[in-house]
Amino acid sequence: FAGMIETDQTVSHQLAVQDRARISAFLEREDVVAQLQQQGVTAREAKSRVNALTDDEAHNIAGKLDQLPAGGDILGFLFLIFVVLLITDILGLTKVFPFTRTISRR
Repeated sequence: FAGMIETDQTVSHQLAVQDRARISAFLEREDVVAQLQQQGVTAREAKSRVNALTDDEAHNIAGKLDQLPAGGDILGFLFLIFVVLLITDILGLTKVFPFTRTISRR
């Protein structure tokens, strides 16, 4: 299928790619990896979830990174990541947590 692509769509997608890269870089930090493991999430699972985010979700999470104080509230951000992962599990987009049930779609 061929069609016109608007400039703002291209720019928005490029920003989302940059946002995902920033989130992935954050998830590679040793302290973040340790906290994720305490929550039962491997770094690999978290990165696959980041790749599954919509452009808007990636932008929102990256915006939260900007709001964190330097060296600051990592627990708050990890809680945000946990909630996003939990929601994607419930919606059936991923399956990381064994305690979630997927919403059946009809």
